[in-house]
Amino acid sequence: MNDNELNINWYPGHMEKSRRLMEERLKNIDLVLEVADARLPKCTRNPMLLEMLNNKKLLLLLNKSDRADEEVTKRWLKYYQDNDIEALAISLNDNNPRKLILNKVEEMLKEKREKALKRGIRNKVMRLMVIGIPNVGKSTLINRLSGKNKLKAENRPGVTRSLDKIFLDNNLELVDTPGILWPKFEDQDDAKKLALIGSINDNILDIEALALYGIEYLNNTYTKLFSSLYNIESNNSLEILNKIGEARSCCKDGGEIDLEMSAKTFLWELRNKEEFKVSLEDVE
Repeated sequence: MNDNELNINWYPGHMEKSRRLMEERLKNIDLVLEVADARLPKCTRNPMLLEMLNNKKLLLLLNKSDRADEEVTKRWLKYYQDNDIEALAISLNDNNPRKLILNKVEEMLKEKREKALKRGIRNKVMRLMVIGIPNVGKSTLINRLSGKNKLKAENRPGVTRSLDKIFLDNNLELVDTPGILWPKFEDQDDAKKLALIGSINDNILDIEALALYGIEYLNNTYTKLFSSLYNIESNNSLEILNKIGEARSCCKDGGEIDLEMSAKTFLWELRNKEEFKVSLEDVE
């Protein structure tokens, strides 16, 4: 695979517009809920957004923990704890962690509420902003916290375009924000991993090259993965992609394996199937 096949950057105009609006709104925010993907707990944190926070209180939510390698996630939680960052591993698909998150939010806002009470302000509304890159589950999180499907949530990047306010019962106001990347990826491996989990628009990607990159990475990191999922024993990424196509009947007329369809199938399964419990980065 030629490295030039996957040179990824994706920063459409609406992201810059949203970034400026978020920076303005942050001035009135009491706590930031940052949603990251548990499979990429560092790579899915936008450095541009983090620079904007100006020491705001932050709760990091590692979503999709049910899809990540549990032992690797434990190491990341310890890493963030050691670096004085409040972090929780959550899954918005299999359960509703509303109580866990809101209890932590109230714990982190306790000092602010007490200061408000001393000033004679009862039932002060605290403002939370939900931030993150595309397709990490921000809208789903807000739907879980609000108990209603107020926001459209889809497993593809770029659905949320505006900053919406949602009121919760316990004097909390949530501000949803669009998923925002940063203008240029200095590390193309990071960009490729973001593309693997669906945080970059597939329409700008060489899908076959991306699939081959993912297969090579996973085959080196989880040596038994392809034998257990597809009954494939090989160290050749192209051969594995062909065999995935064979196993999933991705064929053109005449029986030839359709590599593009095989690549799309592999990526869909990596992003959506429970059997893929993998992490794409570990604590250094």
